[in-house]
Amino acid sequence: MTTILWLKAFHVIFMVAWFAGIFYLPRLFVNHAESNNPDVIEQLKGMERRLLYFITPFAILTLALGLALIMQYGRDWFVAAKWLHYKLTLVIILFAYHAYCFKLLKDFKLDRNTRSGRFYRIFNEVPVLILFAVIILAYVKPM
Repeated sequence: MTTILWLKAFHVIFMVAWFAGIFYLPRLFVNHAESNNPDVIEQLKGMERRLLYFITPFAILTLALGLALIMQYGRDWFVAAKWLHYKLTLVIILFAYHAYCFKLLKDFKLDRNTRSGRFYRIFNEVPVLILFAVIILAYVKPM
């Protein structure tokens, strides 16, 4: 049981670090999309790149520790934990979101962004909604 508790603790720690970055990155995209100042744009390009590359290991560690937890609990638990299947679906969506951020980063780097600040404000709400659902699924286990 001690191993599971340590895995859970670090899973949550890395998830929080990942989400901190995934919440902030689209805010940088908002500022970038709305700026006309070349100096500000260059600074934002660097901030966006550094942040995305900084949080990516947290995403990977969150996933690895989550998979380690599943392995510790075992196959029977996994099959019976219907809430976890919904959580994993949301995690897959969040990884797709994270990957899409790399595409957006490239667009900004090449000055090919065609989206408005409003788009990025709405885009920023996706991980918030996913976080709410994941926390409810993981702690309340409604299924």
